[in-house]
Amino acid sequence: MNILVTGGSGYIGSHTVIELINNNYNPIIIDNFSNSQPWIINQISSIVGKKITYFDINCCDYKNLKKIFEKYKFSGVIHFAALKSLPESYIFPTKYYENNILSTINIINLIKIYNIPYFVFSSSCMVYGEDNVLPINENTNLKPSNSPYGYTKQICEKIISDTLNKNTFYVSLRYFNPIGAHKSGKIGELPIGEPSNLIPYITQTAIGLRKKLIVFGNDYDTPDGTCVRDYINIIDLAKAHVKSLELMQEKMNSYTFNIGTGNGLSVLEIIKKFENITGEKLNYIIGNRRSGDVEKIYACNKLAKKILKWEPENSISNALKTAWEWQKNITRKLL
Repeated sequence: MNILVTGGSGYIGSHTVIELINNNYNPIIIDNFSNSQPWIINQISSIVGKKITYFDINCCDYKNLKKIFEKYKFSGVIHFAALKSLPESYIFPTKYYENNILSTINIINLIKIYNIPYFVFSSSCMVYGEDNVLPINENTNLKPSNSPYGYTKQICEKIISDTLNKNTFYVSLRYFNPIGAHKSGKIGELPIGEPSNLIPYITQTAIGLRKKLIVFGNDYDTPDGTCVRDYINIIDLAKAHVKSLELMQEKMNSYTFNIGTGNGLSVLEIIKKFENITGEKLNYIIGNRRSGDVEKIYACNKLAKKILKWEPENSISNALKTAWEWQKNITRKLL
């Protein structure tokens, strides 16, 4: 089965491509490398031992995107391609609305034209907003997000549910906070410029690329005053996409799932865990709160366990260890 993977050289996309190949799918990547590097394709190839087919195309470019749909018979599409930095989305909201929404509309239109039966959408826990009863389940009312990025995911989910008909089934996966890297140390999270996520900021500080780590606020209503998140191992998240394809083939239905561990960890807890696992002492300071940060959020993953037959298998400790190995490898490569 040919599976189109948009954004397939990105952090989550690259790990998912490997899981697809491990399960006898044939992934074909579209990526314009705005949030990734072309050499990641070679890294994926070296892990799986085969050549990866990819095309340098922006999903907002309907004309060239359509050529790929004409060339291949796809059984499914996994749509990762999107701008994803919460802080940046405040600075360039129009850029986020245009890119994330237009690319999704283009993909959906082509799915309908070419009668592709299965679609997996990369969504986010940011669709839930603030002040929800924890843990959050899929029936929680969606709120206008406190970030342009999060709101694009809400809008795209609505577009998908409104426009895909009985000829195409879809699964929307609402990710919580993916962390870690592949056990080979050949792929992992690779932010361009200053990281907006915690773990790459931690690893870059630990290796000396950054002088210090700023913890954004310690006066939240949490046990240690720092924000609480549901951190999930990237390998478990990647496997959820394969299981989504399998579920749609079996049940011929559409679903939305939270993909998280069901447990919350604070920023300071993650810092201490990283220090204990690696033996590296982090230079961090407490800074001001950051706009758009939710105080605490973690998933109820019962629906994913029951219907998707998915649950987290890899530990947070393993994720921190592999993230550190990846950082050391990538620093050597780039320097």
